[in-house]
This record gives sequence, structure tokens and C-alpha cells, in this order.
Amino acid sequence: MSDAPVQPQQSLIQHLSELRNRLIISVVAILIALVAIYPFANELYHFVAQPLLKHLPADTSMIATQVSSPFMAPFKLSLVAAIFAAIPVVLYQLWGFVAPGLYKHERRLVFPLLFMSVILFYLGALFAYYAVFPLVFGFFTAMAPEGVTVMTDISSYLDFILKMFFAFGVVFEVPVLTIILVRSGITTPQKLLAKRPYVIVGAFALGMLLTPPDIFSQTLLAVPMWLLFELGVLLSRLEMFGGKPAAASADTSRD
Repeated sequence: MSDAPVQPQQSLIQHLSELRNRLIISVVAILIALVAIYPFANELYHFVAQPLLKHLPADTSMIATQVSSPFMAPFKLSLVAAIFAAIPVVLYQLWGFVAPGLYKHERRLVFPLLFMSVILFYLGALFAYYAVFPLVFGFFTAMAPEGVTVMTDISSYLDFILKMFFAFGVVFEVPVLTIILVRSGITTPQKLLAKRPYVIVGAFALGMLLTPPDIFSQTLLAVPMWLLFELGVLLSRLEMFGGKPAAASADTSRD
């Protein structure tokens, strides 16, 4: 069967024009989300600050050390939240741009991975907020030396939690990374399972770096990472994720 695409080949100008249109749609989606979210910027900041505020002494609060911080910190948070909210639209535009150039079996693999990546990233951010932040800020505030009042700058706090959101969002992409490694032929599910002890040790080592130095916090991150690794190995065996590459490679025709 011929590998020639059904659709006529597009010129470079046509590709660039399509890319521009899809980028415009993505930016418009982010701007629409920003317009919808920004009126609630202060409430949103108060929400994400709760894990720290709950551990501050009753007579203290967060502070703003820069003149523009009371405006810029909520605005920055609103912009990041708008990007998070528009991720499905952005990825859909990315999918629409690259899908015509993929083979049929590649499209069957890429779309589920994109969808799963979005869900896992959101789950990682939620896990950081509800499970990790209370432990982290409880530990940090409790470790303040006597005579030192904890009064965190709102911009510094925002930078810290955004890094944590991103870190845990990336960590939760372990199943996607596992599937890609297996599907690309770099490794196999059997080889990954043979390295399970090293994965568990690495998960606890990473947990030690990202959480307070106590065994409970480290376990709270390491165990989900290990379970996500096991999930990735399991999914990599499924046909929809390329678990039968030999059969998939035989189907090289494009729609």
C-alpha cells in the first residue's frame, strides 16, 4: 500500500499560515480565560495562599515588599491560571497541526498520550496543593528560630508555589514517559520491571529533594511516583498505546 498522503502536499507558506492561525486561536483562548479569571484574582490568590496562611501565627500575615506586588502577584497568578485553563485548547490546536503528517497508528497513540498528559498534569498540581503544601509550610513555619516572625512576601510565595505546581505536574507525567520509552523501542516493559528497585530508590531520593526532610513527606511523594511508574508499564502493554508494535508497524498507511 502506498505511503502517499491522500491530501495534497502543502507548501511552506501554507504550513506557516496554518501554524499562525492555530497560534492565534491558542492566544485568544488564553486571553478569554484571563478576562474571565482576572476579576477574581485576589480571591484566587487568597485560595492558593491558604496552605501557608493556616500555619502563620494569629498576629501575622503575608507582606508585599515591592510597590507593584499587590497588583502584579495576583495578575501573574491569573495569567498562569488562564494558561492552565486553556491547555486543552492549546493541545487541540497542536494536535490539529501535526495530525495530518502522522501515520494512522501514530495518531492512535499520540492523541491518548496528549489527553493523558493534561489530566496527569492537573492531578499533579492538585496533589501538590492538597497533600504537599500543608506539610511543607507546616514544617517551614515550625522550624523558624525563636524570635523570628514568619511574614512571607506575596511575590516570593507565588514564585515558590508555581515552581512546585510545575515540578509535581511534570513528576506525574511518569506514565506518559514510560509509554514513550517502550513505544520508541528504547526499552521494554519487562526491562522496566526488572529495574523496579532502582525506580523506588530514585522516587524516594526525589521525594527527599522536593519535600521536607521527614519520612512521611518523602513517602507521600515517592509512593505515588512508584504507582505511576507501575501504571505506565501496565498501559504500555495495551494495544492502544503501542503494546503490539509489530502489528502497528504493518499499518503504515495514512488516512
